[in-house]
Amino acid sequence: MYSAPIDTPTRPPGVRAALTAAALGVPSLLLLLLVALEWRPLLSLDGDISRTTHRWAVDESGVTRVSRVLTDWVWDPWTMRALCAVVVIWLALRGALWLALWLTGTCAVGSAVQQGLKAAVDRPRPVWPDPVDSAHYAAFPSGHAMTAVLVSGLLLWVLHLYGARPAVWRACLTLAVISVVGVGATRVWLGVHWPTDVVGGWLLGALMVALAIMTYAYGPAKRTPEAT
Repeated sequence: MYSAPIDTPTRPPGVRAALTAAALGVPSLLLLLLVALEWRPLLSLDGDISRTTHRWAVDESGVTRVSRVLTDWVWDPWTMRALCAVVVIWLALRGALWLALWLTGTCAVGSAVQQGLKAAVDRPRPVWPDPVDSAHYAAFPSGHAMTAVLVSGLLLWVLHLYGARPAVWRACLTLAVISVVGVGATRVWLGVHWPTDVVGGWLLGALMVALAIMTYAYGPAKRTPEAT
């Protein structure tokens, strides 16, 4: 038996979320500064990895086609946002309005932060004489990677709040890990992002999740009626 009914989310520990946010903020800021300042050892490492994976992508056309389908459809940021929107509607229909607003607001802020950092850093994407894919806007951070972490983290937290069964939790956690790692790998494989763009997206997405959980912990969360 589970103590948290489906319509009775509990308030999360804000202190733990704040400590996690602080721990994530340090490497996020450090990586951001190194990329913005074009630290040569980092750029060299990025280039070495990207050149190797691009050669593989050109040679392994089957893997490349699958990667394009996964990154453009399954793990596309708009697919992730659509999934989040479905959960928001479900929460609103169940009466968990604060949680629905929290989820919506966090996704919106995450998108704004992502686009703002892209414009501020203005990092060029990799350029190849024989590209296997293309992408728009600046490179850092990877929007695919950041959105995947942000949405996956938020939805996993919602499952935690509602006391999801262990089997459901493990299945969703596995899907989330596969999505986060997979989307980062496909972006580098397809040659549209440097590896540090992906790492930056992962760190910033996780930081946004931690900050969001902290705001929820101290926000006006209200219990909704238990399911009958």
